[in-house]
Amino acid sequence: MSAPDPEPANCFVDTNIWLYAFVEGDDLSKSTCAKSLLEASRAVIVSPQVINEVCVNLIKKAQFSEPQVQQLIESFYAKYVVVEGSKALLLTASALREQYAFSFWDSTIVASALHAGASVLYSEDMQAGLVVENRVRIINPFETLPSTDAQSRGSNG
Repeated sequence: MSAPDPEPANCFVDTNIWLYAFVEGDDLSKSTCAKSLLEASRAVIVSPQVINEVCVNLIKKAQFSEPQVQQLIESFYAKYVVVEGSKALLLTASALREQYAFSFWDSTIVASALHAGASVLYSEDMQAGLVVENRVRIINPFETLPSTDAQSRGSNG
């Protein structure tokens, strides 16, 4: 099954989407969907937090070596928009926790998406359909896929 139409010019991609794209596990449909989404999107945004979560999971689950991790980090910065942390971003995350009851780590991801000007946040783990601050819509790209019994890939958040 193909990924949803990436109509927005700027989309923030959460950790699990990357993990499905990088590691073909038990759920081939999610892996295919994640790869298609990344290939079709015009401007993909990530944060250092997401890069860290992807790296730690690839070290644990796919036995990535440090040279592979270093190459992956270089690749993220070369191919995608990386929104760096700032005081303003952290204060936005705090306000989002108050307003939307996001977890600490989810709030920093949503704040990163807002600060980078993303109109969509692709995430398997957050509240799909929620529009944050009338600017960022959270979309689970796997919602229309047939469900499987495969375990979800977890981040450290």
